[in-house]
Amino acid sequence: MFKDIFRRTKYVTIQSAPAPKRTTAVGTRQEPKTVKKELPDGLWVKCPKCGEVLFIKDLEENARVCTTCFYHFRISGRARLALLADENSFEEWDSEILTLDPLEFPGYEEKLLEAQEKAGMIEGVLTGRAMIEGVPVVLAFNEANFMMGSMGSVVGEKIARAVERAIDLRLPVVIFSTSGGARMQEGILSLYQMAKTSAALGRLAANHLLYISVLTDPTFGGVTASYASLGDILIAEPNALIGFTGPRVIKQTMRQELPAGAQTAEFNQMHGLIDLIVERAQMRSTLARLLRYHQEGVQHGATV
Repeated sequence: MFKDIFRRTKYVTIQSAPAPKRTTAVGTRQEPKTVKKELPDGLWVKCPKCGEVLFIKDLEENARVCTTCFYHFRISGRARLALLADENSFEEWDSEILTLDPLEFPGYEEKLLEAQEKAGMIEGVLTGRAMIEGVPVVLAFNEANFMMGSMGSVVGEKIARAVERAIDLRLPVVIFSTSGGARMQEGILSLYQMAKTSAALGRLAANHLLYISVLTDPTFGGVTASYASLGDILIAEPNALIGFTGPRVIKQTMRQELPAGAQTAEFNQMHGLIDLIVERAQMRSTLARLLRYHQEGVQHGATV
């Protein structure tokens, strides 16, 4: 239904090496050149980490994780939903909310239309209620294919509404963050969403309900500085880049280089930001186990 679009990679071209010149009794001649052959688009992709050339069908069957080095390619929100939720258990919320252009930012309406076509969604977050291994939960997924998951007014509103409904339904919340940060085309309205989502999660905590934040590649800017970092449990996918701003901006501002591997999930876990690093294949079972722990605790009167 929806096409996952990941960081651009070069598809492989096969071309025979030039044949060596041969010297004969009548002089030197060049062997006939072989015909250049190109593999059809969409069949192969090169892993950006290990360089392995992967058959795209095998990659899809492995949840877009490299079968050689386990590099996690980016994946759409709906693809994540299919990997996590019990079949036919998802009830989508607020799918009709549309983004406006209050600042009349040049080219913004065109960008929104392009993003909607690219992502197959009308905004950059998918929210709703589902079951994971039989445990009810409220889910939200940032959509990397929609303007790099940037947080505008509708993204913040949908997340805040999902959290408020979780409070009403007495359900835990799991949010998968993928974002380049706040959406500049909406100015201060996008920055308001940091406070809005944080306040909603504060009310969730006050009601002793669990919030699990899953940070995926990349999670930056205002999303990192708000709901992505506020989980009771913070999980990341392997090698996900996580931070407030990129290394180039940090270098220009601080006049210093970041340590090797800084802003990776592993670096953040080493320094206390991340609780768990979980491979995509283990995410469903890990979340189900944590949700059952919380469910059993609530039944016995424990609080988060």
